[in-house]
Amino acid sequence: MASDPAAAPPAHHVDPPPVRRMVPRDRDEPHRVATPLELFFDLCFVVAVGQAGRELAHSLAAGHYGEGLRGYVLAFFAIWWAWMNFTWFASAYDCDDVPYRVTTLVQIAGVLILAAGVPRLFATQDMALSITGYVVMRLAMVTQWLRAAASEQGEARRVALRYAVGITLCQVGWVVVLFLPHGARPYVLPVGVLCELAVPVIAELRTQTPWHPHHISERYGLFTLIVLGETVAAATVAVQSAVDEHEELGRLVPVAVGGLLICFAAWWIYFARSVHEHLRSNRQAFAWGYGHYLVFGSAAAIGAGLEVAVESAVHQAEISATAATATVTVPTAVYLVTVWFLHSRHTKRGTAAQAVAPVGAALVLACTALGGSGVLAAGLVCALMVAVGVLIHGREGRAGGAARAR
Repeated sequence: MASDPAAAPPAHHVDPPPVRRMVPRDRDEPHRVATPLELFFDLCFVVAVGQAGRELAHSLAAGHYGEGLRGYVLAFFAIWWAWMNFTWFASAYDCDDVPYRVTTLVQIAGVLILAAGVPRLFATQDMALSITGYVVMRLAMVTQWLRAAASEQGEARRVALRYAVGITLCQVGWVVVLFLPHGARPYVLPVGVLCELAVPVIAELRTQTPWHPHHISERYGLFTLIVLGETVAAATVAVQSAVDEHEELGRLVPVAVGGLLICFAAWWIYFARSVHEHLRSNRQAFAWGYGHYLVFGSAAAIGAGLEVAVESAVHQAEISATAATATVTVPTAVYLVTVWFLHSRHTKRGTAAQAVAPVGAALVLACTALGGSGVLAAGLVCALMVAVGVLIHGREGRAGGAARAR
């Protein structure tokens, strides 16, 4: 269905009309950028990200690796999946009227409920509050798809209805999980996750929604920034608390410097190349969008690891210095490899340029063996990666300029 220009929201509209028809946005709409509502949405979601990161840090510092990782993987999936579904829907159908804004507010309320349940999820595997918040978010998304279906026709209408039905069935499944014995849940939860992941694939099997490539890449970039900001904030609070309680600044400086270098390099590497031109079809977009679970999850986990490294530096962690360093180096390596796979490999040319991130990730992992000084070493490796990447890019630019001159 063609877009209705009269029904599309004007840029930066402050006072929305009561109701608009939810018509599809133009996939080639010029100057499409994130709205203030989307930015507010992201900031609220990062509250839940921070909560999951703090609980992961506590679990890892206590040596409860299995429980901590299971809780983090599940909590982060719920946060990321709800954020991702809203983002792609908004890219295709954002009409910025009163019902749209109110429904988005309901989703924000849902993620805050989920965030409130994260400590219980980690401590006692009590999923009631987290699942309640998740279901609130997802059922709000169902109403959005039903609105879109009411304004669509033909195959586009069937796509919207498939989304609504698929999401609803998944939420019924999550409610059923609450009544299952605790021993059965580890076997059922992966099935629920796979069902959720399958909904977009099935819904858009024949026709894709009119998401905007530049808008999507910007939205993912902004959320990456916010997650990295939360990582820096978490590490800063941990350092401050350690200094206040133990007055051992000298032990903390290497961790702080290494952590800052890692976060700076993570930002630089992600935004070194624009990726929106790579997002041309659902086949490319699904792999890219789903892959960001590892990007967001590892970025937030770096912050949790830095908290653990700070506790280890002042001898408050119940794990070895090597294990504490691994809580930083492992998610950092995962981040580097995932960003390379999703972004860098599509824009870099030549073996040297392609090898920077994978080799850097391997060196970061090797820093784990250095124990207490490993975080600083990993930060220096990340800084070196950025420097080498800049040098290679500059050399390629000069070579290309010389070729054009000839």
